[in-house]
Amino acid sequence: MENVVADAIPVVALGNDGDGIAQTPTGRIFVSGTVPGDEILLTSQTGTHGALEQVVTPGPARVTPPCPLFGTCGGCRLQHMALPAIMEWKAGRVVEALGRAGFDPVPVPQTRQVSPHGRRRVDLAFRRVGRDIVLGLHRRRGDVVDMTACTLLDPGLFGLLAPLRAMLHSLPAVHAGGDIQINLLDSGPDLLITMDGTPDANDRRILAQFGRAHGIARISLHAKPPETLALTGPVFQHFDGVRVVPPPGAFLQPAREGEDAIREAVLAGLPLKGLKAGIIELYAGCGTLSFALAAHAKVHAYEGEKAALACLKQASGGTRVLPALRDLNRQPVMASELAKSAAVVLDPPHAGAGAQIAQIVAGRPRCVIYVSCNPVALQRDLAPLRQTGYRLDSVTVIDQFLWSTEVESVCVLTLPATRPRR
Repeated sequence: MENVVADAIPVVALGNDGDGIAQTPTGRIFVSGTVPGDEILLTSQTGTHGALEQVVTPGPARVTPPCPLFGTCGGCRLQHMALPAIMEWKAGRVVEALGRAGFDPVPVPQTRQVSPHGRRRVDLAFRRVGRDIVLGLHRRRGDVVDMTACTLLDPGLFGLLAPLRAMLHSLPAVHAGGDIQINLLDSGPDLLITMDGTPDANDRRILAQFGRAHGIARISLHAKPPETLALTGPVFQHFDGVRVVPPPGAFLQPAREGEDAIREAVLAGLPLKGLKAGIIELYAGCGTLSFALAAHAKVHAYEGEKAALACLKQASGGTRVLPALRDLNRQPVMASELAKSAAVVLDPPHAGAGAQIAQIVAGRPRCVIYVSCNPVALQRDLAPLRQTGYRLDSVTVIDQFLWSTEVESVCVLTLPATRPRR
């Protein structure tokens, strides 16, 4: 049943999904579009959620959203909140997760927040609507919203959207619509397209002309494996001076500033001595961290995705990176191997490191550097390390998904040496 709420109520905190937590006479509820410190009126309350009618008194962190599409486009949740306050909230989420994992005290985190207009990776949907192509993100539980403005995207990416609409409109293989993923590589935009028709020679000609006109070296069709539809030049990305050829749709950190911040925090966490024993890198991808680590020691780099591993292998000649294919969920690197390393560096997917954590605990490597994109998985994975005796030396919290609830962190853990018995 819905109840009309007539009196102003305070918003006392922010929930993990970005909704404000308001204190009502009967308990706390979630209210989208609010920030801590707001005094608000609700139109209704259903269970644990309320619908915002009006902000009577704005909280100190409330700001005017910088994007005219905010509230319509599904890309940002928190543009009504000041960036410094968002950074503080994200750092607090990481600290809370580490505290729940058993670390007490948690070191004061270093924080890094990227600049607007720095996003170099985006997944968009497109639809034919009348005689137009609508290209953008889905509104929350809704249709595609045309991305006519964006405070996130790199100008080079955003500037591609208008000609991309025109090209997609002319493409015979696009019937109702599809999806497109764009990575802004060092060689230029790299496109991976899903469409509802089968591209023929005419589609390929249109795509090749578009690629040449806009500095796009490769346009691929989303398939298993991806199929190259147009190739107009070399495709490449540089990681620490090493040139790699990422596969279509390859994972990139969303912002170059964010990638730099992660790399710097990882390198700062490496032990000062004993690196001759080598580094084990888990979930290495295409080498975002591998070649930076190889400047300090030999790196045994494990990756389970075949296309990413092939990219890493192709680029690793003449370096100290030794790539290996390994599904770390089904076949984790064993404790005996981990025990011999000077450091274990891992950047697992959103779900965390799974079975690999038990082997790290059993192997007791001297240093573990964990790169996280999920505080829940971070808490779950690091709790066994804390119970084993690992010390949390440093925490870096990085906000490279501006105005979203996503947060990344780098945690450096060491196992104190045990004194030999006399």
